[in-house]
Amino acid sequence: MNSNKKKLSSGQREELLSVLKTRFEKNTNRHKGLDWAKVQARLQAKPEKLWSLHEMEKTGGEPDVVGHDKKTGEYIFYDCSAESPKGRRSICYDHEALESRKEHKPENSAIEMAADMGIELLTEEQYRELQKLGNFDTKTSSWIITPADIRKLGGALFCDRRYDTVFVYHNGAESYYAARAFRGSLRV
Repeated sequence: MNSNKKKLSSGQREELLSVLKTRFEKNTNRHKGLDWAKVQARLQAKPEKLWSLHEMEKTGGEPDVVGHDKKTGEYIFYDCSAESPKGRRSICYDHEALESRKEHKPENSAIEMAADMGIELLTEEQYRELQKLGNFDTKTSSWIITPADIRKLGGALFCDRRYDTVFVYHNGAESYYAARAFRGSLRV
């Protein structure tokens, strides 16, 4: 992809920063003790990260700050939409799975879509961290990073929250469902 396409107009930047600031202020439980001004300064210094956050927002992810890495100074964003992001549903796990389908192929895969957006799928540990901040995926599910040994055998992992419990499940990596997407993380 051409790097010029990964830039936002000044209007898009201002609109996105406004949306992110409002979400940040409404959900202080997700980032206790963090200061929006510092987050915004970091975002403004990294326009390529703003583009990725815009892609997360555009596909329904509702990204928000969920942590701060004191060693690197990076702020950590996760998709915090109540359900899996609508603009990323009905996709299989990765390119290999997509290519293995002979018919009824989905339009994309979670791994490829995340890479195109400049983000990463959540790991199981990150997914469980997110669930401590609220109740997510109570009607949907989200692909998560799958260990290589499981993927090599044709499987992929996904999570959801049912009965007030976070579950990790498996499926064939080539499967896709209208209620399954992926949640991403981004370090800025």
